[in-house]
Amino acid sequence: MAAKWTPQTWRDKAISQVPDYPDPAALARVERTLADYPPLVFAGEARRLKEYLGDVAEGKAFLLQGGDCAESFAEFRADNIRDTFRVLLQMAVVLTFGAACPVVKVGRMAGQFAKPRSAATEVQDGKELPSYRGDIVNAIEFDDASRVPDPERLVRSYNQAAATLNLLRAFAQGGFADLHKVHQWNLKFVSGSAQGERYEELAARIDEALGFMEACGITPDKVPQLLETDFYTSHEALLLNYEQALTRIDSLSGQWYDCSAHLVWIGDRTRRLDGAHVEFLRGVQNPIGLKCGPTMTTDDLLRLIDVLNPENVPGRLTLIARMGSDKVEAKLPPLLRAVKRAGRKVVWSCDPMHGNTIKSSSGYKTRPFDRILAEVRGFFAAHRTEGTYAGGVHFEMTGQDVTECIGGAQAISEASLGDRYHTHCDPRLNANQALELAFLVSEQLKAERQARQSEAARVAAAS
Repeated sequence: MAAKWTPQTWRDKAISQVPDYPDPAALARVERTLADYPPLVFAGEARRLKEYLGDVAEGKAFLLQGGDCAESFAEFRADNIRDTFRVLLQMAVVLTFGAACPVVKVGRMAGQFAKPRSAATEVQDGKELPSYRGDIVNAIEFDDASRVPDPERLVRSYNQAAATLNLLRAFAQGGFADLHKVHQWNLKFVSGSAQGERYEELAARIDEALGFMEACGITPDKVPQLLETDFYTSHEALLLNYEQALTRIDSLSGQWYDCSAHLVWIGDRTRRLDGAHVEFLRGVQNPIGLKCGPTMTTDDLLRLIDVLNPENVPGRLTLIARMGSDKVEAKLPPLLRAVKRAGRKVVWSCDPMHGNTIKSSSGYKTRPFDRILAEVRGFFAAHRTEGTYAGGVHFEMTGQDVTECIGGAQAISEASLGDRYHTHCDPRLNANQALELAFLVSEQLKAERQARQSEAARVAAAS
């Protein structure tokens, strides 16, 4: 039997990817302060997301998860939040049309501040300093004072997350997500592009469908889903002192929930079976994610599933594959077979970003769009071969007109990366590229749906 869990038991486990705070007493004071603050999300919301993800696990819905690589204090503006939300709405509409099933929308927003690093320090011009670990830990400027981990940043991150959530709830429930406004979701810098025009054609078809529905008496006052949408938040649960401080007992169920976000995930660098991150996440009742990189073995994955979802609840665990375009078709199928053979009920999602990062000749970290597309195609191909369900996608993207990932219909070149390279950490898709990718995924989903229908018809005819 697993050892008894409390929100503190992770502190007795080995931990990695955490900052070395110079003043432990100050950190403890901040943790106590956060523990007294209101929860950012509510247990009932997390339970509802788990139910929706259960539909994804059963092949009845599709997961769209996207947002910033790492939220920053400097880029915190209402327009930026609105534009990223708007692009996610566009992507969801495109995917819904292709899949002909509900799309569960989850943002990498309102908490995605911390980032794991490959090295504890970095060197510039012969000087070595602690690595930048996200605005929740230290500052990106390369000087001694900026790189010192500051616990007060935890409080500032909480406040920014609360404000972001407030705005997202207003957008999702206050009329901005009204399907009658589908044309207004198209950003100006996208509208004149090939993807923008393709989206406008789809929007026109939605207008026709809405007109037909209203003629049949299906109006917004009878179907409120036409006017609003469910939108959830997520982030990597990297700083466990922050996560513990926002963990609460649900008054209805008596169970523990991490109220920093609706869904939290364990990264590929922190998925040690006997480590602190797995220990903490096994005890909270939120839906959780687990990044699965190319070094993941079938034995390790099955053990992790047993610890993180021992009751095999659909929607509890999302496995986020991040293999790289050159490895996905070799590394993913054995994991799919093992999980299927063991009868584990999970959501399989594709993260085509993290395994396809390169350094350009101009010195910028970037991601080639063709490699991102190749990994998505490989992900779907592997599921098709293994007879499993490709249930979601996980992107780092923004509504800003950035030049961070090369390629795509815009043909962003290495030479133009410096034009609008704004990320504080990893390169993100801009709105045009995100929409282009959504159309590709939509085509894959439509093909899968048609194949299933054909197979069902063949079986029915044979019987």
